Amino acid sequence: MALLVIPALYLLAALAGSVIPVNRGWSESADGTTIYIADNGIHADLILPAKAQGLDWAPLFPRSDFAAPDPNAQWIAFGAGERHVYLDTPAWSDITLSTIWHALAGGDRVMHVEWVSDPRYSAREIRLRPEEYRRLWAAIRAEMVLDSNGRPIRIDHPGYGPSDAFYRARGKASAVATCNTWAAHRLRLAGVKTSIWPPFVEGLVWRYREVDPLSG
Repeated sequence: MALLVIPALYLLAALAGSVIPVNRGWSESADGTTIYIADNGIHADLILPAKAQGLDWAPLFPRSDFAAPDPNAQWIAFGAGERHVYLDTPAWSDITLSTIWHALAGGDRVMHVEWVSDPRYSAREIRLRPEEYRRLWAAIRAEMVLDSNGRPIRIDHPGYGPSDAFYRARGKASAVATCNTWAAHRLRLAGVKTSIWPPFVEGLVWRYREVDPLSG
């Protein structure tokens, strides 16, 4: 019975955490800087402009860190996850019991960073005020482990493709601190209304506007 009770309690907590909001008084700005939330059904990425509001990601994530990114790409996607899950699972078919254990029990968090040519493949979009965008930018940057020169530390891994790379990040990832709760927490720090604890991606993205594929 205990084996059934624990997952049931987790699912109930996930449901509650996905409908209970933080930053209740927030409303989307009529204009500002648009960011995107990509959703592959399990995991959420936050996609930000490479350069906006006087803030530039390029010095922190130069294209030379990546195999062959699109030189015209003007967006960068950020996703946080457990080290073994990210680095040892290039495809879902590569998942092992060991990987699942690390994802549930917890392990070092790493950041997956990708130069993006067109973010409109994403599920949702949010328009942020300048101060909200700057807080989000700072909240993501604060998650990176930096070297003595103030640069994020790239992990020696080929990535999944020509445009992505992995970097060391702060903290641990687990069944409690999932990739989706990480994204929600960055939005909370920015002042955006979001779910208080959405371990599953559906509990995060439902609050925001669907992307218009013809916009932009």
